[in-house]
Amino acid sequence: MADLVTLSSNLLYTAFIIYLVATLFFGGSIRSKSRMEEKPAKNRWATIGITLTIIGFIAQTGYFITRWIASGHAPVSNLFEFTTFFGMMLVLAFIVIYFIYRTTVLGLFALPIAILVIAYASMFPREISPLIPALQSDWLHIHVTTAALGEAILAISFAAGLIYLIKAVDQSKSSKQTTWLEVVLFSLIAVLGFVLVSTYFSATKYEATFNWIDKNGEAKVFEYHLPALVGPNEWELTIPDRMEPLVEVPAIINAKKLNTVIWSLLGGAIIYLLIRLLSRKRVAHLLQPLTKNVNLDLVDEISYRSVLIGFPVFTLGALIFAMIWAQIAWTRFWGWDPKEVWALITWLFYAAFLHLRLSKGWHGEKSAWLAVIGFAIIMFNLVAVNLVIAGLHSYAGA
Repeated sequence: MADLVTLSSNLLYTAFIIYLVATLFFGGSIRSKSRMEEKPAKNRWATIGITLTIIGFIAQTGYFITRWIASGHAPVSNLFEFTTFFGMMLVLAFIVIYFIYRTTVLGLFALPIAILVIAYASMFPREISPLIPALQSDWLHIHVTTAALGEAILAISFAAGLIYLIKAVDQSKSSKQTTWLEVVLFSLIAVLGFVLVSTYFSATKYEATFNWIDKNGEAKVFEYHLPALVGPNEWELTIPDRMEPLVEVPAIINAKKLNTVIWSLLGGAIIYLLIRLLSRKRVAHLLQPLTKNVNLDLVDEISYRSVLIGFPVFTLGALIFAMIWAQIAWTRFWGWDPKEVWALITWLFYAAFLHLRLSKGWHGEKSAWLAVIGFAIIMFNLVAVNLVIAGLHSYAGA
């Protein structure tokens, strides 16, 4: 089994590197003299980019299969496995969309998002452990994989919407649009900040242990791998030379994970400020030249079609299949668990998206902003709900 685990890790790392290289080739395709939307078949850079992407996807699929064999169950049972699978499905969705529309600029935005997702996943524990009783069901494969696929397709809508906004929003003056677009880009940079901060403290082997009291009054232990800005309820630091928390949070909040989120934001803020100081431009302004040949109507259609496909897939996986499994596992199909609530919020939002698009004529920039907001809701569910808010799905953050 150890050999299979090593092989799966190597395949995932190989896929990650190939995606990085593929992104560079998609970047090279932007510099082609001919418009990529008009003559995509003659763009050699794009051809190499999509070929590498497919090879990377095959490698990542190999990771998924070998880890499944090694663990004996679908590798989607913890935050590392689910987020990695989400990144893989995002790449798959991009490949399918690419061959439908042949828009290479999408690769320059969708692949970096997938790369960030996979890098984010790699910061969490990768050990294979036996499934807890609640997860020992075929519905683990059905519910989680379908939900991840739906979210990945919706993520392509976000990538297309982001391209639209970077192209369409006037960067020559400050406005609400430029401010909110910078907030979106900062959120992506914060994920990079999380990766860099976690990598640094992991390399220094930082560790601090806290005794604390959970919401049921039971004594628990937290092991921090980042300096504690936030401490758990009624904490007691067991390693004297480590940093003491600046604040203490209630037991209902996962202090360790909240601490990770805060460090991510701090790391992202440092990177963002460095970019602004060196370039003296907004990040969106720096990216705007990459979208100079973009056909706005085309990326608007891609964003809409992605929601049209991803919404029913998400409905099946995150709501219908989830309710069936909840009825089997917990004898009730709905319980207002934080994860369930945010899945419902996500579903309602995209239902409103389609209503506004079809009935109210919200096309173009309005539709692009909705795609961006929808992805923000998905990421809040993935990050904040999994890492900070305690609930029946808290094992996903383990």
